[in-house]
Amino acid sequence: MELKKLKARLTTAVRGHKLLKDKSDEMIRRFTLIIRENKRLRDEVEQALSETLRQFSVARSLTPEYVAEAAFVMPAATVTAECGVESVMGVDVPKIELTSSEPSLPYAYTELTSEADESVAQAARLLPLMVKLAAVEKSVRLLADEIERNKRRVNALEYVMIPQLEETIKYIRDKLDENERAAIIRLMKVKNKKA
Repeated sequence: MELKKLKARLTTAVRGHKLLKDKSDEMIRRFTLIIRENKRLRDEVEQALSETLRQFSVARSLTPEYVAEAAFVMPAATVTAECGVESVMGVDVPKIELTSSEPSLPYAYTELTSEADESVAQAARLLPLMVKLAAVEKSVRLLADEIERNKRRVNALEYVMIPQLEETIKYIRDKLDENERAAIIRLMKVKNKKA
């Protein structure tokens, strides 16, 4: 009976190992896609951010510092973030949707130059990209952690549980075979004594 139970457990463990291995492979495939998206977004954000900062420095150089500081501190638009989660291979990753009002300039046209107008517009275009990049980077971290956990489970099944079950099954089978041979030998001796 124990042998039968162990064989069933071994079959389940082997099937589970295959499923976990397939899940791990698919997670790694999706992970690489998200990594590529992360790299593309990061390059895009870094380029846009450097352009925006350059534009802000030009705008600040053409106006007095206190006027520029006061103008740039005021919000140009209201932004609402809808936060949720989506599932990627059973891992809940953040999903953020931004909705913003029509951006308007937070200062009078006469206060600052057109460079300031352009820098505020660039900053407004940059915010959704930065939020999307943050969500993608968090997704990358969560997926990496899940891949690591899954890999540990696969290794535990492959190198610990399955070999132990196979060894126990072999031991029980050997003992049963030995008992069967001993019984046959006993029967042969009894038969020889009767003859």
